[in-house]
Amino acid sequence: MTSAARAAGLSTRFTELVGIEYPIVQTGMGWVSGPALTSATSNAGGLGILASATMTYDELEAAIAKTKSLTDKPFGVNIRADATDAPERIDLLIREGVRVASFALAPKQELIAKLKANGVVVIPSIGAAKHAVKVASWGADAVIVQGGEGGGHTGPVATTLLLPSVLDALAAKGIDMPVVAAGGFFDGRGLVAALSYGAEGVAMGTRFLLTSDSAVPDAVKQEYLQRGLGDTVVSVKVDGMPHRVLRTPLVEALESGSRAKALIAAARNANEFKQMTGMKWTTMLRDGRTMRKSGERSWQQVIMAGNTPMLLKAGLVEGDTRAGVLASGQVVGMIDDLPTCDQLVQSIMTQAHDRLKALGTLG
Repeated sequence: MTSAARAAGLSTRFTELVGIEYPIVQTGMGWVSGPALTSATSNAGGLGILASATMTYDELEAAIAKTKSLTDKPFGVNIRADATDAPERIDLLIREGVRVASFALAPKQELIAKLKANGVVVIPSIGAAKHAVKVASWGADAVIVQGGEGGGHTGPVATTLLLPSVLDALAAKGIDMPVVAAGGFFDGRGLVAALSYGAEGVAMGTRFLLTSDSAVPDAVKQEYLQRGLGDTVVSVKVDGMPHRVLRTPLVEALESGSRAKALIAAARNANEFKQMTGMKWTTMLRDGRTMRKSGERSWQQVIMAGNTPMLLKAGLVEGDTRAGVLASGQVVGMIDDLPTCDQLVQSIMTQAHDRLKALGTLG
């Protein structure tokens, strides 16, 4: 598509906040959202987000440098707020001038304050209205609201109910902040629907995973493209927390297997993850204690948390769909192509503008 044929921009408070052309966010997916995908999204006019939870500090430093070499547009980094080295990673973001820090778990108030004082936009992801109010009171600049349709760790409430509940809760407290909707979005119709609710952008994971700019092996992408709307399941057997994934033989085995066997396998994978990242057991135990306090997880869930990175790595990096887990939103059943990020963003925005124009003729 030539530059002359590009879709018009769409300005919202969110696009103005982070400095992007279109209100579209590519979420920080472990093993998926590396420099290539992140920079391609940002170059396309959206906000790309690097996933750092599966990176060592040195790998993150290199990934940020690589992303900066591939784009001069704003991008973000997703950080595990409960990681022992979260303060060091935040210092890295500040030094490198990263525009956005996103979090799956709410960061502490002092970390939010430090980021904001240094010009970094803070955007936690939340799954309940009360959490949105809490992080807003702590100084967060915006929130990403993920409904149950989303892939990876997710909650039980659909986006169509969660999103208005969050907007209403914020309004009731007199809080006026941009809200980005996630879970079930893949095209321009969804973007317009989110805007009509009062959101100021959409975030997508599975849709960006299934682009030609994604580093996920082609054979794995084809596995996704063959799936229908009913081919995902929310499992608690992967890491003890609700996790939406594709139905695969491994997932079916985990779902039907014994808890003891799952725990043994999880402990083994946690050890592999420790060796891969260079983490010490004392560090993992400190992180575990933090997870116990902040996330109200049992020690079994803490041990099983080490399961997720390794099982996702097997599927999304090594391409072993039988031994790995493939995180996926329900939207996978609506996707049948692998566009570039630029082609995807342009198609979404063209359709969105068409829908907005059509709606303007009503009434």
